[in-house]
Amino acid sequence: MRTATLGPEKRAASLAAMAERELDLLVVGAGVVGAGTALDAVTRGLSTGLVEARDWASGTSSRSSKLIHGGLRYLEMLDFALVREALKERGLLLERLAPHLVKPVPFLYPLQHKGWERLYAGSGVALYDLMSMARGHGRGLPMHRHLSRRHALRVAPALKKDALVGALQYYDAQMDDARYVATLVRTAAAYGAQVANRARVTSFLREGERVVGVSVQDAEGGGEYEIRAKQVVNATGVWTDDTQSMVGERGQFHVRASKGVHLVVPKDRIHSTTGLILRTEKSVLFVIPWGRHWIVGTTDTEWDLDKAHPAASSADIDYVLDHVNSVLAVPLTRDDVEGVYAGLRPLLAGESDATSKLSREHTVAHSAPGLVVVAGGKYTTYRVMAKDAVDAAVHGLDMRVAECVTEDIPLIGAEGYRALWNARARIAERTGLHVVRVEHLLNRFGSLTEEVLELIADDPTLGEPLKSADDYLRAEVVYAASHEGARHLDDVLTRRTRISIETFDRGTRCAREAAELMAPVLGWDKEQIEREVEHYNKRVEAERESQRQPDDLTADAARLGAPDIVPR
Repeated sequence: MRTATLGPEKRAASLAAMAERELDLLVVGAGVVGAGTALDAVTRGLSTGLVEARDWASGTSSRSSKLIHGGLRYLEMLDFALVREALKERGLLLERLAPHLVKPVPFLYPLQHKGWERLYAGSGVALYDLMSMARGHGRGLPMHRHLSRRHALRVAPALKKDALVGALQYYDAQMDDARYVATLVRTAAAYGAQVANRARVTSFLREGERVVGVSVQDAEGGGEYEIRAKQVVNATGVWTDDTQSMVGERGQFHVRASKGVHLVVPKDRIHSTTGLILRTEKSVLFVIPWGRHWIVGTTDTEWDLDKAHPAASSADIDYVLDHVNSVLAVPLTRDDVEGVYAGLRPLLAGESDATSKLSREHTVAHSAPGLVVVAGGKYTTYRVMAKDAVDAAVHGLDMRVAECVTEDIPLIGAEGYRALWNARARIAERTGLHVVRVEHLLNRFGSLTEEVLELIADDPTLGEPLKSADDYLRAEVVYAASHEGARHLDDVLTRRTRISIETFDRGTRCAREAAELMAPVLGWDKEQIEREVEHYNKRVEAERESQRQPDDLTADAARLGAPDIVPR
């Protein structure tokens, strides 16, 4: 299968192609559910389009806890069906669909009470493992184990000795959420979907009661397009209600936003060989291994302010620090925090008593003829949500359509990944890169690493690391613009890489170098380079200012001090 190169020419061609002839199915919104829906539809043989107002995964799908998990805490709620479904998906992603992107991660659960808690929590974790094995997709992860306090402190010396009487250790999985979505989009495009980011839906086209397409504004080129489709899928997450309001349809539910804030700290600030999962009065707090860093979070508070740029306040940061410090021998301080990010969970809320329960489960509805809406759910089960959305759309198509096949469709980069991983020492010798650099590329691009290495072969300077973000090679910045649809500096530093949360300067010191690498690919002149760098610096400063504010209202006002980038 050929890979899709999502450069500027491809984007322009895709917009033109979508406007030229009626599609079978058009997806609005390129988070993980929208991208997954496009892949599901195109692999059933449907002519498919995907449009996104900003960048791939620029909303919730780049700001999660970055976990692929069954949801251990949902067992406590007796939601066995949701856990069973998620565990099956976790296994598929680890073993078949995306082994280059989804990796096992260990977690330690400290026990604070003798006797009953080990029995209670141990039974839950044992059931979790057994449910995973029963689905036939759990053999890639080690089983849980019980640890004494002494053993737990050897595994996680950062813990206070009096913070636990023992522990349980179990495994889940993690991924780079934004990279995963970009790979999903490219996979859909490789199978023939037409995809375009920075293409904002401004209205829905109607014929009588029926939705027959959308009007789209090209945020880059400034043009307007009418894209017609037999079925339209609204997969806009926390924007679902706003998108539905364009059609004048509300449906049987609405979507509420819950804010989750995460902190990123350097690896050496927490001495542990395992992640941690801690109970709080409201939910759970994770300490998640993340390369040379830890991700610590999250909060869970209602949010009804700006959805595009949810802001983390000083109170949010204090909440996370206070809770993690309750178990750490050496507490974290504000000075330890490299990065902060806030995301919004799309929670379903009913408009009647019968559907009033907030849920992580998803809903699909044919809210108007020609329009399907999919909402709710969790990242891990995106593929199931996509299948259900396309199944609903198929009911409105006057044609026979194949069943879902995405359970057997690996994402691009998966095929051949394990063979290349085994050959990583030889690849390092051939290219002159250190083997650690090759491993880094393989775990971000899989077998597509060869495309990145071709850029380096043509220009050896691209094999050098960015001067102020040396976890990443210069070639990765060029590749983001030439192959992955990155249109702006913010796309690269925030989502194609995670430099914006992995460096104390939040990426400002490498911003100019990155912009100059992107410029030849995207046709930027010196003035556009200056605009990109200035915009990025203002965005970082607005985020820092918001994180100094005491509450959501003042934090939101500060964050909105930096407008979105406007092309020349």
